[in-house]
Amino acid sequence: MDIIKKLTEEFSVTTEQAQNVVNMLDEGNTIPFIARYRKELTGSMSDTTIRELSERLTYLRSLEERKETVVNSITEQGKMTDELALAIANAQTVTELEDIYRPYKPKRRTRATIAVEKGLTPLANIITLQQITEPLENFAKDFVSEEKEIPNTAAAIAGAMDIIAEEISDNADYRAKIRDLTFKKGIIKSALSKEENANSVYEMYYEYEEPVSKIPGHRILAINRGENEKVLTVKIDAPVDDIIKYLEKRIIKGNKNTDEYLKMTIDDSYKRLIAPSIEREIRTALTESAQESAIKVFGENLKQLLMQPPIKNKRVLALDPGYRNGCKLAAVDGTGKVLETGVIYPTIPPKVRSSAETLERMILKNKIELLAIGNGTASRETEAFAVDVLKKIDKDIKYVIVNEAGASVYSASKLGAEEFPDFDVAVRSSVSLARRLQDPLAELVKIEPQAIGVGQYQHDMNKKRLSEALGGVVEDCVNNVGVDLNTASPSLLSYVSGISGTIAKNILEYREANGTFKSRKELLKVPKLGPKAFEQCAGFLRVDGDEPLDNTGVHPESYKAAKELISLIDKDEKELKNGELKNLDSMITDKKKTADQLGIGLPTLIDLIKELEKPGRDPREELPAPILKSDVLELKDLKEGMVLKGTVRNVIDFGVFVDIGVHQDGLVHISQLCNKFVKHPLEVVSVGDIVDVKVLGVDEKKGRISLSMRDV
Repeated sequence: MDIIKKLTEEFSVTTEQAQNVVNMLDEGNTIPFIARYRKELTGSMSDTTIRELSERLTYLRSLEERKETVVNSITEQGKMTDELALAIANAQTVTELEDIYRPYKPKRRTRATIAVEKGLTPLANIITLQQITEPLENFAKDFVSEEKEIPNTAAAIAGAMDIIAEEISDNADYRAKIRDLTFKKGIIKSALSKEENANSVYEMYYEYEEPVSKIPGHRILAINRGENEKVLTVKIDAPVDDIIKYLEKRIIKGNKNTDEYLKMTIDDSYKRLIAPSIEREIRTALTESAQESAIKVFGENLKQLLMQPPIKNKRVLALDPGYRNGCKLAAVDGTGKVLETGVIYPTIPPKVRSSAETLERMILKNKIELLAIGNGTASRETEAFAVDVLKKIDKDIKYVIVNEAGASVYSASKLGAEEFPDFDVAVRSSVSLARRLQDPLAELVKIEPQAIGVGQYQHDMNKKRLSEALGGVVEDCVNNVGVDLNTASPSLLSYVSGISGTIAKNILEYREANGTFKSRKELLKVPKLGPKAFEQCAGFLRVDGDEPLDNTGVHPESYKAAKELISLIDKDEKELKNGELKNLDSMITDKKKTADQLGIGLPTLIDLIKELEKPGRDPREELPAPILKSDVLELKDLKEGMVLKGTVRNVIDFGVFVDIGVHQDGLVHISQLCNKFVKHPLEVVSVGDIVDVKVLGVDEKKGRISLSMRDV
């Protein structure tokens, strides 16, 4: 297979672009670096497209390696033919390749192999050829043998039929057709396994059926989980009659002495050998497809969460709610430095007054500008309590409900213990909440992506695949935003292009020993950070030093071109440092000519202009900021028809969960997202979006809120 040609066709790029990306990946370049600083070579492919191409490249190379193994195995058996070699070479998928290899694959001992050992292959051939003119028993009697444990003609014919059944089962063309028929016409069914196993979570699947070709991924994952928990039994009803007719038409030529035996053999082959394995294959394929879809949604949600706008330079007091163990407080300054911590008990009546006094004192003492209230246990009561305290303070202090997902994971982690060795686990959580409001990306990178909880069925995913995919999302986000070299944590640095966990620690140690970095060039003094790593990471790290370009997204390799560009428009570097290079885009009318003059490509010139106009720009600031609140809203306050502002907290296959400030996210079903057909909610909204919603209904008993975004 010509892998480059395949990639060219699938990704609609030129042969040169595909080859360039493959070469750069093979040379050890990171995806963020290729996407950002090698646009001329890629045709300005996005980091997402390059990541998909990289994954496809890995699959195709793995397929080619497997083909080589298969060819060697069949050749060693002395069974390789030109036709077989061509079929293997043309196989487009692993499934197709394994179908071809199936007849030659070393097998465990089966009924067919036992029959072969007994010498029944010639009888099987007689049946398969369908040319005999007398009863089959007349031929079978020649194979009766006490020594070989073939007591009579019936046993001989049964053994021969076992050989034929396995040959039918191993036929690649038959399997491909049966798989296709089962997928197109099959019905997947689930039922309650035993009455005593009933679990209301799976109630809708107790008597459920849906076409295999139409069942959505989230239902596959739900059914799988129910089956794993022994609540459901699941099976695929295949179009058996269609399949049997197809096999009979392909196999039976019309011979009265063999037809009935072949019909029985076909029936046995399908039901005993083919059907169970095809069902397993289809269910595996459905699960893998569902998981890939879920991982994609999870990744998109995670990206939006990580890219939420920071609330910079605000002094924040975080409240991590709790009942018996109290509400943990942490005050931090505008840089995230912890000023004070404490514990109050706003839900225990005798302690409410003293708790209010403590909260008020901490707000005033630490000049707090914003409260961050966690959305976990006791959040509603803590919010109401905090609002009462804020009303007594003569200052305009707002609060934000912050998603706690993953905070407890961080606080109990080795990293949390290293960062705050003197704080207990609960206090670390409150510090994390405060910092999460100030800079979501910098804080969330400290948590395993799958623990952040913005997906569905993440615990049912292939752990390695999920980790790789989400790690890629975090890497893209971190490099898209850029990282301050002098303040970044090792967690944040380790996601920067070209920087490993070891190099991140070395950077921190260098920083502690030598003080702040004065320039990007100084990175080359960090142990194990050589020229290649520098090339990969330098453009994504920001340093506010003597060289103004060090605090932009301009790569050091383009400094010469950037300085020539500044001179070309009669400006100087002081204006760049002060952020005074405005309207550059309109000043440079012939960009192609300018790019040629500077000896760079057009995409690089366009990026230079953007960076020089807005040095150190943060792409997150262009997104809607979190909703700042000043009063509490409860479930009982909601009325049908009310229109409210909310924040999208999670996007899943069948809808969107929106936080409208009542501590119970409302569901906007996919049918209520807009007035046109939507295949997936991600076409309309993303995590972190601020949206207007209308209340359709409230079930206080079940704590369910139905919302709509249509005609709002």
